[in-house]
Amino acid sequence: MNRTSPAKGARPSHEVVAAALRERIDSGELPPEARIPTQNKLAEEFGVNRTAVRQAIQDLQRQGLLTDPGRGAPPTVARPDPSHEEPKPAGTELAERLYEAFRAEHVTIDTYSLTTETLNNALARPHRSIVDGTISPRSITLRAITPSPEAYLALPRLIDDPNDRRPLDRLHEIQRTWSTALRNTLGTFRNRYEVPEVSCEIRTVAATPLHKLYILNRTEALMGYYQVVPDEVTYQGETLEIFDVLGFESSLFRFHDSPGSHDKQDVAFVGHSQAWFDSLWKTIATPLDSD
Repeated sequence: MNRTSPAKGARPSHEVVAAALRERIDSGELPPEARIPTQNKLAEEFGVNRTAVRQAIQDLQRQGLLTDPGRGAPPTVARPDPSHEEPKPAGTELAERLYEAFRAEHVTIDTYSLTTETLNNALARPHRSIVDGTISPRSITLRAITPSPEAYLALPRLIDDPNDRRPLDRLHEIQRTWSTALRNTLGTFRNRYEVPEVSCEIRTVAATPLHKLYILNRTEALMGYYQVVPDEVTYQGETLEIFDVLGFESSLFRFHDSPGSHDKQDVAFVGHSQAWFDSLWKTIATPLDSD
């Protein structure tokens, strides 16, 4: 049966076929790696000739939606390019990408953020996989930059009194908690699960992060913005109304520089992000005490 036969005067038949196939791919009716119907079946379904079907398939291949397996084999639905996906919340996206990063033999993680809370939570999945032996990296190198405890930061701050240091004191206690947890997790990888080489170093800079950045294996960068919001928190038995930032729920935008990558913007962003992080690390970043 012809599901979407074009009416007279409508757009070209190959565009109708391409649009229908694109809709099935987007809806999941044709999932990644599924074979599309043969050219004969598509021509019969849409009431068009095979030339129109071939042109539709070529259009979808140029858009990266279908593979090009070569002569004789029908195309399959391509796995989605990450650049075509909607950005995900930081907690979700970082957990997924860290898990993939930990599949490498040598894992490197560079991160710049207000605290390391999101990173700590995201490490749970690769941690479980190391425990059960499904992934086994030979080395893990983690470098984290957070704000200096001595610095006077723009955020968080009391709404009615920007000079009140209690919101900053609360932040620094949170920073110490998550920094200690991060070191303990990396130490567990080395001491209990026998990852041969593990390094975890945390440094600080006297600056207020307004974005968070994660660089994984020097080939992938995840960046998200902190949104400033009014909030109510409890500190030392008192309720404080502060301007705070949302980090765990903020969206992360993904850029990758993998072998064969043709996106020059992505490649440049990863390279410049790594250079920016390295410049902080080598110049004004100072070691955070481990107490």
